[in-house]
Amino acid sequence: MQNTTPHILVVDDHSEIRNAVTRFLEKNGLRTSMAKDAREMDTMLVSNNIDLVVLDVMMPGEDGLSACKRLSQVGDVPVLLLTALGEDIDRIVGLETGADDYLAKPFNPRELLARIRAILRRTSGTTSPAGKLVGKRIRFAQWILDTDRRVIVDSDGRETSLTSADFKLLIVMLERARMVLSREQLMELTSGRVGAPLDRTIDNQISRLRRKIEQDLLRPRLITTFRNGGYCLSADIEVLDK
Repeated sequence: MQNTTPHILVVDDHSEIRNAVTRFLEKNGLRTSMAKDAREMDTMLVSNNIDLVVLDVMMPGEDGLSACKRLSQVGDVPVLLLTALGEDIDRIVGLETGADDYLAKPFNPRELLARIRAILRRTSGTTSPAGKLVGKRIRFAQWILDTDRRVIVDSDGRETSLTSADFKLLIVMLERARMVLSREQLMELTSGRVGAPLDRTIDNQISRLRRKIEQDLLRPRLITTFRNGGYCLSADIEVLDK
């Protein structure tokens, strides 16, 4: 009989942290495996069916950000980054590389467990971040989004690649075109978590996406801002044949 208990891979070069996290997760009903670096992580991913990777950023050899970016380009295994970096920009970079969430060290093990469960709930049974739009081409304004290739194409045929964070955010907004979405809603829909009161993650992700799709950054027309409200994709969408 197939074991349906979620299998978590803990990747950290500090054995004390690896062992402590593993014991806590197993005590709370999860299966776990361990790796001390990105090379061991790759081996474990090939030989096991891993449901989520808990990945330390600061590791010798290939660091966690590089490993996370690589994973996001070749598959859909969710990643939760563990980082000792406290600056917002470092956390945002982590999300830009494709991480599903991040947690700063030192952390409360119960918060780690809650974050893991939130990611698993969001990704359970989901084969693509594109959701209902998987395998589609979507026209909005002067752009066409190819959900399979994760690129947007302008009216002259020029392509722009999207990071995982760009792609998730754009999909959420396309599925809710012309709806005003609060920062809290966007955080929940893109990462499955609730942001802190001063969390600027969504604002920074909106700014990065605007740089790719807006003609005039000073007067954005596609992603509009609503005071005390949030953001809205102000365009009609059309689903095209492949």
